[in-house]
Amino acid sequence: MPEEKIRVLVADDEESIRGTLSLLLGEEGYDVTAVPSAEEALERLGRDPFPLVITDIRMGGMSGIDLLKEARRLRPETEVIIITSYASLETAVLALRSGAYDYLIKPFEELELVVAAVARALEKSRLVREKTALIEALARKNDELQQVNRILAENANRDGLTGLHNHRYFQEAFARELDLALRHGRVFSLLFADVDNFKRYNDAHGHQAGDTVLKTIADLFRGSARGTDIVARYGGEEFVLLLPETDRAQAEILAERTRGIIAGHPFPHRQITVSIGISTFPGDGKLGGDLIRVADRALYRAKEEGRNIVR
Repeated sequence: MPEEKIRVLVADDEESIRGTLSLLLGEEGYDVTAVPSAEEALERLGRDPFPLVITDIRMGGMSGIDLLKEARRLRPETEVIIITSYASLETAVLALRSGAYDYLIKPFEELELVVAAVARALEKSRLVREKTALIEALARKNDELQQVNRILAENANRDGLTGLHNHRYFQEAFARELDLALRHGRVFSLLFADVDNFKRYNDAHGHQAGDTVLKTIADLFRGSARGTDIVARYGGEEFVLLLPETDRAQAEILAERTRGIIAGHPFPHRQITVSIGISTFPGDGKLGGDLIRVADRALYRAKEEGRNIVR
């Protein structure tokens, strides 16, 4: 497949200048579009990208300086070379300050200088495009990396089987909630839940069936929890719910509702139930260890009293 020619746009109201540049740059392998006014050049530039615009500084209507400014606004990656005369060198300096890459003095005495200036401008345009593409690629890679890091961080906080928060995440959230409660006088509760006779179910129906039960119970806990509650797998068949701004009475209502939902769910093979223990800050303690011990002891009382109970 032949290499695509580099496109150059020439704007000059002198036909001889347009002809000279078209012939010269065409022989150098460039695809040259020559127009007699800055207005037409701007219209062409709006439709198609040109890496380089060569424009006379003085034309009827829009000036080369105005075309330069509009071209840089419309396509910042486009380089502009200004054509001027010896009498307009001060204006050429203004053009450079306005963003022109270079200027050419007419009449052209050495055509090799024109070719060299064009080559330098196009090389700069190429480098700018490559730099822009590299920056965009790096930005995309950075976004992808941040997304991967977010996923990894989220996965590090999730239990692989149930998709609930894991023990580590619960401990961090529990510490934060306890700190907020101590500083602002807030109340919160813990629910410790354990699947009743789970080992017996596993032994009878296999670990795969047991895993299905744990995932289903996790979904039921998640569905019954409020938006601000944190549901985690504490370990094995134990689950924990952290209930911000929840006193003992409210925690009992939520625990009973959840217990009933699980007891009434149509699990395979037989009914599955959970026992739940509750502790509440500050009534059951102001230290994290105390609150966990109270909830754990309440859970075991529920087990001893027959299971499928909230205590």
